[in-house]
Amino acid sequence: MSGTTGGPVLEASGIGVRFGGIRALDGVGVTLRAGEVCGLIGPNGAGKTTFFDAVSGIRRPDEGRVLLDGEDITRRSPVWRARHGMRRTFQRQQLFGQLTVADNLLVAQEWRGGGGGLAADLLAAPTRRTHERRRRERASTMLRACGLDALAGEYAGALPVGQARMVELARAGVEGARVVLLDEPASGMTDGEICQLKSVIRHLSDQQGCAVLLVEHNVAFVMDLCSRIVVLDLGTVLAEGTPAAVRADPAVRDAYLGSAG
Repeated sequence: MSGTTGGPVLEASGIGVRFGGIRALDGVGVTLRAGEVCGLIGPNGAGKTTFFDAVSGIRRPDEGRVLLDGEDITRRSPVWRARHGMRRTFQRQQLFGQLTVADNLLVAQEWRGGGGGLAADLLAAPTRRTHERRRRERASTMLRACGLDALAGEYAGALPVGQARMVELARAGVEGARVVLLDEPASGMTDGEICQLKSVIRHLSDQQGCAVLLVEHNVAFVMDLCSRIVVLDLGTVLAEGTPAAVRADPAVRDAYLGSAG
């Protein structure tokens, strides 16, 4: 898929989702450009995770459409989206617990294959060896960026919550990510881990040009990290703007920030 120079990476417009007679999302839209970090906040039940589900393909919206690099992907599967650069983490960790940390990052790259099929495997063809070396180099680079070098050989299922979340982020960003959706990435993390998380997200946005959309209840974390914030309430966009503008909005304080403080 070819990107549109200077254009949005992700465009979700008019997204509507219904559960029976309940309208969970009503005309929600978010646009992201390369290298942008945007926060999606709001009270519990506002529709944040439902919006992530619609954007990532887990749930097809009843209205609206989703574009990736200008291409309409509304009807594309989650697998197709992931293979074309849209990655996501979840509120509950989704690691391969029986694999090592390093292997979790290697598996994330395996879908491309090594070229040459079974014959190349059996003969250890040069192209296959080159592919494997590059896969491992990408994994090692991302593990270093995430401060996970020392844990590369540890089983992912044995990690505490904060480290497990960092492995998920590393896996999402290890190769070719255009958009990363992070659902409560700081939940369960220590202050030190949160500082590392900020560093990694900035690395993804600044160094890799990845667009990042994150849902997070840690308001201080969002205000410090994001250049733009979208506030959802009862399935609609209540406010959108810079952190300073959102913090000063009386409607946002009444619906969310006031109760959070």
